[in-house]
Formats: sequence, C-alpha cells, structure tokens
Amino acid sequence: MRLHGLVAPLLLCTLACGAADSPASTVAVDGSFARLQNEILVPTCASSGCHVGGSGTFALTGGGAYEALVNATPTHTVARTAGLRRVVPGKPDSSLLYHRLLAPTHRLPLDLGPVMPVGRAPLSAGQVEFLVQWIAAGAPRRGEVADAALLRDPTPQVQAAFQPLEPPAAGSGIQLRVEPFIVAPRFERELFMYRRATTTTDLYVRRIQFRMRPNSHHFVIYGLAPGIPPLFVPPWDTVRDIRNADGSMNVANMLTMGYHVFFGGSMQPEFAYEFPGGVALKVPAGTGLDLNVHYANAGDTPITGEAAVNLFTIPVAQVTKVAQTLNWANQSIMLPAGQRTTLEKVFTVSDSTTIFALTSHTHRLGERFIVKVVGGPRDGETIYENTDWEHPAFLILPQPVRLGPGQGLKSIVTYNNSTGTTVRFGLESTGEMNIIFGYAY
Repeated sequence: MRLHGLVAPLLLCTLACGAADSPASTVAVDGSFARLQNEILVPTCASSGCHVGGSGTFALTGGGAYEALVNATPTHTVARTAGLRRVVPGKPDSSLLYHRLLAPTHRLPLDLGPVMPVGRAPLSAGQVEFLVQWIAAGAPRRGEVADAALLRDPTPQVQAAFQPLEPPAAGSGIQLRVEPFIVAPRFERELFMYRRATTTTDLYVRRIQFRMRPNSHHFVIYGLAPGIPPLFVPPWDTVRDIRNADGSMNVANMLTMGYHVFFGGSMQPEFAYEFPGGVALKVPAGTGLDLNVHYANAGDTPITGEAAVNLFTIPVAQVTKVAQTLNWANQSIMLPAGQRTTLEKVFTVSDSTTIFALTSHTHRLGERFIVKVVGGPRDGETIYENTDWEHPAFLILPQPVRLGPGQGLKSIVTYNNSTGTTVRFGLESTGEMNIIFGYAY
C-alpha cells in the first residue's frame, strides 16, 4: 500500500494583485490584514486545490479569512498537539502561519508540514517581516500596524545553502540516499529507488532522520510485502519515475506499489523521530528499502531534488521491544457520486500491543481521517485526526495506546466525492484508499 503519490498534477495559482481592478477574491483595504490578504494570502495560498475552501482546506479569500486564521486551532495534528494556533496575536513564534511561510531550509523541531506555498518560491524577506509585524502588533482585523513597503521588497529570505546529510558515524547506522536529480519547469516528478539496507547482519533502528532539498512534497521509505512476485521486485539502484516526460503515467514503474509496506517517512525537508527507549525496528539481513521522493516545480526554471535518510541503530543487546509497522487498510470502498460518505472499520490485535506512532493515508477525496481506540480503558478516545489528505501528520503519540487481545483501533474516514462517477478502492488517484500507518510493539 502506498502512503503518498499518484496525486493529480499540481494546479497552479493565478496571481492576484491589490489594485483597484483586482479580482473579486480580494477585499477592500482597511488595514494591514487586508493588505496581507490581498498581496500574500490570495496570490500565493488561495490557489485552486489549496486555500479556497473545500476538502481538507480553509478559505483565505473573502471575509472569513480573518476568523480562519486568528486564534484558530490548526487541523494539522502535530501543530494542534503542540498547542500552536494558526495566528496567535502578539506571538509570531507560536503562530503556525509564520512557521509554514519561512524559507525551506528553516529547521523546525516538529513536523509541521511542507513549507508554503508548496511548489513555488518562498515569500520574500519583506513579506515575512510584514507578517511578523502584523502578528506582533496583536494581529488586528483593521488598522495599519505594519510597513506596507515591505510587501514590495523583493529581497529573498536569507537561507543557508543546502547541506547534504552527513551519514551516521561508523557502526552507529546507515544512510540511504537519492542523488540529485532535475525537476523540469511546471512539472511534478515522483520517483522510486530500491536500495540495499543490509546484506549480512540484522539492523535495529531506533532513530530515523530525513533531509531533502526544498520544494519536496514527501520522502517515504517502503519495505516490500512478503510473498511479492519476483516480477514486481524492482532492480537495485535504478531511478523509476512514475510519470513519463509528457506527464503520462509509467504503469510498469507503478507495479511494485501494490506490495509496499510503510517503513518511515517525512513531509518536511528536515525531520527526525526517535522510538521510545529500548524500542527498535528490525531490518533483517538482505533487506532492501524502496525510497519514494516526490517534488513539484511550479516555476519556470528547472530545480534540483535530492533526499537522504539516516537509520541510526542500536546493538541488539539494548533492544527490549522490537517494533512493527502498522499497515491497516480498509479496501471496502464504494463512494457514490456527488455526495459525502463516511466509512468505518475496526482493526483488532490478537496479542497485547502498544501503539506509539500514527499517520494516515487517503487520496484526494479524503476530507477527514479520525482514529479512535476500541476497547480497554481508553475506549472511544480520539487519538489521531487529519484533514489534509496530501500532508497527513506523523504523530508520536504523547500517550502510547496499550491494547489487549480483541481491542484495536477504528478508522472513521469521510470522503467528499464531488465527481460524477462512483469511486472505489484503487492505487491511482482516480481510486481511493483508507490506511492507518504507524509503529507498535
């Protein structure tokens, strides 16, 4: 099962401006927030498929944008758990909007999703400073509190040059990487590369660290399911693009995707997570891992993609619990045309199990993905929620969920099938999926 990819080609924004003949999506200027909306939010964020409302998004156009931002609780699971708000008056550093608009090499302590605007150049330093001044002044709805000249300052954000990820020290882990590749202008490139992880010895991974060049959509690592037909095992160290140069799908390179098992991943250019003490993920001798990298280039010039992951290991003598990956999929999907449908499925365990990390996966019709506990003292508790199908949060649970035999998790997934046809389970973007991924022991 796949975690990301096979999404429809990126729909590019049409730039708006704040002049008198500006489109209806802009608002009358009565202060700094209106300028922010007209000159930053509408042109860069309110593109089709992004913040114009609809499945998994909130609108930044029209009169409701202020309420959608100021003191609003984010839908992003990690940001919400960390206590962030989209905009906290007087506190830029506590405002998710500020963090999401910083240059791609800005390193965050949490997985807050990709830098916005996705697939486009980051905001200028002046635009970010205008935002900071408005938030620091209390984020008022009306009134001039920020220097409007900053909006027209084209100075790029100061950002360090990309530094390739240093591999782990000898004996402390391994590095797998996808070497630099070119993404053509106005193109979306997603590729796989099957790499040897270990040849003669088992590895026990406790920490996973990711680094990608800017404009990445995701970097996901997959194992291959037991029993995969030899025909579908990919060749070693070979780039396998899922799109041809003309944008059509390369079906031959997609065959392995039906046998993928989630191993790890990141939506953020710089991210790392660590398992609880004594818990490690076993990588058996002879294992290969399929690296999946996705880049979107909405600009007019080529960009470079690159990705690497460090798998930090511990000696087997230090392992008290061997982690397993969760791969719980509901394939009974039938979504009638032109309506919302909510599907529920319970997944139970046969042995005592502790779940300590979760993420989710649907395709473009997925509107909300909720995971609840079934059975035990936390029965009915919601432990995960995601409303952004393209950027599902990876959540290390603040309180791991301990399940006994017969207990489990329930996925409650709402889809909005706005198409004119019935949609069923399928690997491509024209089909739908419904998967709980995560880690447990």
